[in-house]
Amino acid sequence: MTMNTNWGEVLDVMLRSIISLVSLFLVTKALGKKQVSQLSLFDYVIGISIGNFAAEATINTESQYMNGITAVIVFGLVAYIIDYITVKSIRMRRFFMGVPTILIQDGKLIKKNLKKLKFDLNDLLEECRCNNYYDISQIKYAVMEASGKISILPKEEYKTVTLKDMNLKPSKEGLCANVIIDGKIMYNNLKKIHKTKDWLIKELKIRGKNIEDVFLATIDINEKLHIYDENKNIDDLNVLE
Repeated sequence: MTMNTNWGEVLDVMLRSIISLVSLFLVTKALGKKQVSQLSLFDYVIGISIGNFAAEATINTESQYMNGITAVIVFGLVAYIIDYITVKSIRMRRFFMGVPTILIQDGKLIKKNLKKLKFDLNDLLEECRCNNYYDISQIKYAVMEASGKISILPKEEYKTVTLKDMNLKPSKEGLCANVIIDGKIMYNNLKKIHKTKDWLIKELKIRGKNIEDVFLATIDINEKLHIYDENKNIDDLNVLE
């Protein structure tokens, strides 16, 4: 038995796929950046629906393609409007996004809240362990955020000691600037930290390095240059010395 491939239909699906991907990207970009763990129930439902519409519009060649695109755009607009409303109204934000729920208060488990959320005790213990609390007696408060994430406040005697507690002066910290990535100079980053290509080449030569051989080079806030070669070895150079 031979199979006759309808290449016209295949090309149609390819075109639909590209348009669906572009549509999804634009709608998602318009809605803003959110991690999966930060999605509310409403965001989750909207995301599933939009994905389903796009998939249906892509492979169902018997239906008019604009039907699927229209559904994606409408759901995207609804999500955008709801996001705008929830920013303006606390009451609407609580309705659509939910509110935090206390699961442990003053070291005591709130059983009714666990039942209300249909959250198993074993799940709570797992979340505590993921937050490095293997003994819940060390926990003063545990709160489930609207996103489903568990926030934990330890009892005073189990809090991590900070530099301020020890009256120590913190070291200066900040973001590193990537000046070379995969053998290519990042000129914009060099400009932002007030360095030049000639300066960079000079400093690399001091360490016997060529630009093409550098996998990654960064400069931290203390102007310390870190060079990572292909073998992930690190050479440090304090450029102020």
